[in-house]
Amino acid sequence: MRKRQAKKRPLLPDPRFNDQLVTRFVNNMMWDGKKSVAFKVFYDAIDIVDEKKTDEEKTALETWKDALSNVMPHVEVRSRRVGGATFQIPMQIRPDRKISTAMKWLIMFARKRNEKSMAQKLAAEILAAAKEEGAAVKKRVDTHKMAEANKAFSHFRF
Repeated sequence: MRKRQAKKRPLLPDPRFNDQLVTRFVNNMMWDGKKSVAFKVFYDAIDIVDEKKTDEEKTALETWKDALSNVMPHVEVRSRRVGGATFQIPMQIRPDRKISTAMKWLIMFARKRNEKSMAQKLAAEILAAAKEEGAAVKKRVDTHKMAEANKAFSHFRF
């Protein structure tokens, strides 16, 4: 076997919350290697969430983690060719893929919002996702619906 699985590089925890998940999120959000800018955007968003959140006993970081877990998909459809036809086959998602998919959706739909700054967009999307609403949560629901609709093809699993 020539192609080996790439080694997972250890992520440094972020300076403010000492959390690796935050660093992973910021790495996903970063454009053109501007990590300090991405960190500033994230921390500003967390501060906005802290001001606007309704649940008082939760920290802003916990609200963000709730939002992330509300966006996380559990099943997805994968295309598979069987005898000349392409089927959408529902499959379980690996835990690390769940997290990265949730992060990408949260960032993507935050960017599509129409608030003034990226920090405000991200904060608004986090607050919406924490309340089980917003575009990112809708994307998860749609993905689950698609998997449910194609359950008949699940016997084609690899």
